[in-house]
Amino acid sequence: MTTGHRSVPPGRAGRVWLRRRLQTARRGREQMDRRLRILLPERRQLVAVLDQQRHDWSGACEDAATWLRRAALLGGEDALELARSAQQVRVTVAWASSMGVTYPVEASLTRAGPQLERLWSNAALAPATTAAWRMVEAGAALAVTEEAVRRLDAEVTLTRRRLRVLDQRWLPELTGALRDLELVLEQGELEDGIRLRHGGAAGGEGGRPRGGRP
Repeated sequence: MTTGHRSVPPGRAGRVWLRRRLQTARRGREQMDRRLRILLPERRQLVAVLDQQRHDWSGACEDAATWLRRAALLGGEDALELARSAQQVRVTVAWASSMGVTYPVEASLTRAGPQLERLWSNAALAPATTAAWRMVEAGAALAVTEEAVRRLDAEVTLTRRRLRVLDQRWLPELTGALRDLELVLEQGELEDGIRLRHGGAAGGEGGRPRGGRP
């Protein structure tokens, strides 16, 4: 007997073999189902904030662009270039792990360049710098959430695919093979019982004294 690409041992050994693999498959299904019950709520929470983060990012970009245009009008492109070259940002990403899935949860930004106050050649540079900083913060937060959702989506998709394989292939095949083997074994045991009873009856008749006397 075969199931899938694997041969099932004959007889009672096959029954033990199938029961073990069926138990393993059911246990694996329970674990994958539990994985989905944990990952899906986490994904929903992240997706719920994506729209707001995208809105914040878009608004921050527009605000930064407005102030940068004002700064350029007041001080020229040279002032913007000087401010841009002096300002550096260091990004630190915090990570979390859930059910074996590692994903980013937070981005911390720090200014790594020199202070800009002495470089401000016009009144628009200060608010332009603040607006640009907020834009970077909003972009980093959005990038973290999008990457987290992407990783969770990939794991959820893979887990669901594996569940379908178990539900549509392995569990039905193993269950059917075990049922068929149980029927074969039951039939064999029934036939063995009949043969034993017939053999016992024949032996009793052969050992009975003839003529009614011992």
